[in-house]
Amino acid sequence: MAATPNRQFKNICVLSGFNYGKHKEFVEAAIDLGRSIVERKFNLVYGGGDRGLSKLVSEAAFVRGSQVLGIIPRALKPLGSLSDSWTGEELVVLGMQERITEMLNHTDAFIFLPRDLATLEALITLASWAHLHIHQKPIVKRFFICAHAANELLDLLQAYKPEPDPRTFVLESPNNYGNSSSSKKYKLDLTLRL
Repeated sequence: MAATPNRQFKNICVLSGFNYGKHKEFVEAAIDLGRSIVERKFNLVYGGGDRGLSKLVSEAAFVRGSQVLGIIPRALKPLGSLSDSWTGEELVVLGMQERITEMLNHTDAFIFLPRDLATLEALITLASWAHLHIHQKPIVKRFFICAHAANELLDLLQAYKPEPDPRTFVLESPNNYGNSSSSKKYKLDLTLRL
């Protein structure tokens, strides 16, 4: 059953590792995802660099007219940096946690393609931040299990409704009288600074 799109997105973040892998289906799915992003008039945010499945998504999206922003940590720049302007804009950050924070600031939803531990780290970080109510942006964790095609995946993403877990807490600060019923909620800056 197809999900009914009810959420308006402008920017979608796609994350994956630096390797394409040996599976032709993954390459085809990544390119199809890039095309579908353009068809829906979304902009793309990805991990930067010139390798991996997310690079295939970025190329497919950019050559068809989508705005593309690659966010890459300075330490990873030598491993795969954007070399030509045809691949979009590049934002260089200090480290991995700043990269995740910037991605959260620049996107409305996340899609993770399988590949490496750094992608898994970003997934766990963003999922735990959602669990702590730091953000409520949808995260697609199982691209090749949850959806058989890119358009089905994007439909599911747009139909996502956050369901808070009542067992988790919301960070609050009590007012002057110690009464937490009229508390302010605070945003956390979880950027690691060394």
